[in-house]
Amino acid sequence: MKSRDRKILRLIKVQIALLLLLIAGVTYYYVSGYASIVSELKTEASLLVRKSNPNTFRQTETSEAYDKNGDTISVLKGEKDVYYITYDQIPGDVIKALISIEDKNFFEHNGVDYKAIARAAYVMLKDKEMTQGGSTITMQLARTIFLSNEKTWQRKIEEIYIASELERKYSKEQILEFYLNNVYFANGYYGIEAAAKGYFSKDISELSLAEICYLLAIPNSPTYYDPVVNSENTIARKNLILTAMKDDGVLSEKAYEDTKNQVVTLTRPSNIKNNYVETYVYTCATRALMANDGFEFKTEFKDDDARRSYEKAYDDAYNEANKSLFTSGYRIYTSIDLTMQQQLQEAIDKQLEKFTDVNDEGIYALQSAGVCIDNETGMVNAIVGGRSQEVNGYTLNRAYQSFRQPGSSIKPLIVYTPALEMGYTPDSIVVDEKIEDGPENASGRYSGEITLRQAVAASKNTVAWQLYTEVTPEKGISYLKELGFSHIEKDDYGMAACLGGLTVGVSPLEMAKGYATIENDGYTREPTCISKILDSKGNVIYEVNQEDIKIYEENAARNMTDMLQSVLTDGTAKGVSLNDMPAAGKTGTTNDNRDGWFVGYTKYYTTSIWVGYDQPKKVPGLTGSSYPAAIWQDFMTVIHEGKVPAEFKKPVVITGPEEQQEDPEADLEEEPYGEFDEENPEEIPDEQTYEVITQTIDGTEIPEGLIPDNATDVQITTTIEPVVGE
Repeated sequence: MKSRDRKILRLIKVQIALLLLLIAGVTYYYVSGYASIVSELKTEASLLVRKSNPNTFRQTETSEAYDKNGDTISVLKGEKDVYYITYDQIPGDVIKALISIEDKNFFEHNGVDYKAIARAAYVMLKDKEMTQGGSTITMQLARTIFLSNEKTWQRKIEEIYIASELERKYSKEQILEFYLNNVYFANGYYGIEAAAKGYFSKDISELSLAEICYLLAIPNSPTYYDPVVNSENTIARKNLILTAMKDDGVLSEKAYEDTKNQVVTLTRPSNIKNNYVETYVYTCATRALMANDGFEFKTEFKDDDARRSYEKAYDDAYNEANKSLFTSGYRIYTSIDLTMQQQLQEAIDKQLEKFTDVNDEGIYALQSAGVCIDNETGMVNAIVGGRSQEVNGYTLNRAYQSFRQPGSSIKPLIVYTPALEMGYTPDSIVVDEKIEDGPENASGRYSGEITLRQAVAASKNTVAWQLYTEVTPEKGISYLKELGFSHIEKDDYGMAACLGGLTVGVSPLEMAKGYATIENDGYTREPTCISKILDSKGNVIYEVNQEDIKIYEENAARNMTDMLQSVLTDGTAKGVSLNDMPAAGKTGTTNDNRDGWFVGYTKYYTTSIWVGYDQPKKVPGLTGSSYPAAIWQDFMTVIHEGKVPAEFKKPVVITGPEEQQEDPEADLEEEPYGEFDEENPEEIPDEQTYEVITQTIDGTEIPEGLIPDNATDVQITTTIEPVVGE
């Protein structure tokens, strides 16, 4: 009896505690102001839905993108008006598949499925990540049409209220119609009919169940499930939808197996452009809008969980920004030069025209990509992601979406420039000799003692390997991370990286950025192509701010440029020239001639070229100095026509406690002292022992070595005295 009384007493105490907790929660809810905020959200939601009508779900504004001269690159339109279909035109399989994967209780709930929300919250707490969604189809429609990209509790509350109001005003069939005509299917396709035409060149009524499920896989994450570049992800989710339909009893076991095994092939309309500049502009504009919303971009993570969490946040933010790009009436101004774009495309097509083999999708097997950066601004002027051809296929922009082994073209970024920072000079003596358990030179020959300049020009693997042991892989890779190279893996912290042996690899865009950094005295800039974005009312909502970030020491970068000029005059790219225009560059060739690179620059432009197969395999005759260098030379020659030859900035050489330019006429304002008489070298004292003290012209001392612009018949007298204490 006493035991029973204790249980009753304990139960009463628990109930009292829960009641007190509830009272405290309700009190806090009202006192803190949450009640009034929620009330305002409810009122606003009611007003939004009350003012809506069926035309609300058809509206869109056209955005436009312009090149650097103000000419139109493309018109970005969601095509909702053109391809809007009514509920009776939507196949039954579309409705069944959609409900099975997105909202099983759609026809039972009133816009909000509280059980699903609770279930998603429980799974999130248990697994420490969001693996299930609690949003109904109606809530997704509310988010798509009425709300911003902001992720706050206020927006979620308003989304719930809007969904409830939509269910009161519109029928279930209308809501499904609105949803399927507004949901985003990637690549500018809004609505399932536009997606059917865009991916399969058919009406939605003509699609098979496999094709329908393939399309319905995309909206969950249009970036991750983009069938153009991530078809394996799309197929995986297509199969998940089929499984859900089978489990719900709307698809038989046999139909499930038959449909799952059906091969889905994209057949895009002939008027779809394989326009590489458009895909890059859209990507850069989307990222600019993400930055405008406060998204913080990262390339470095403490562990795999942090990486996965970031990638999920990135995809969500990208999808929201990309959707608005096609419907918000933006005016997008870019640094793209359409003339240069065409010239780069022509250079690639011309050099590879004899390679006519195609893959299973009808795409040329041997491919190339290139990027050109304006060295004055750090912005992209031209970007080509492949050879041009008329195909009903996908557009993969290899210039920034493909990552390949860079071969020896990586050496200046992680070996040579870091070594120059450590005290090496172009004239430092290094030893080219066979290394036990080390790499061989491509030629199979070894030269013994040579200068560092000669080692760079001849691309000596043995020298790069020895220097990298001094630089260390940790330090070498750190430069790539600081440059923002996006695919640095744990296994890249090994010696193989100094010869281009990276786990995933690099893109032509990243390589162009790296070399442009060397040209820019060691300071890097983000190579976007977006100058500014205006909203539909003409207000500037984004404007580029190219921040210079120091990566390499200035003198190391200048010395690297000096040595890279020798590659073109005496090294692996001997014979590659731009006539009188000074140029610097580096070749790169991977094992078995699978990838060929040439990355080079002048004072005006930096251009990166890659050649290879999409699925790496040997290309007979491919080296960095063959097709890649030829493409680079053709393109760079054309874009430099009419430009005045411009010398690179000269590195500073150490002559004791003071510094002076290698060329005293190059930057005379910075030259502290006069020039020694080279015709009488025996009169020149030891540079490490003596210091130049004064400089005079006709007996008059000139401060800091400055010579007046109007000076004539100048005679320079140099006084030299011993340095005390050295």
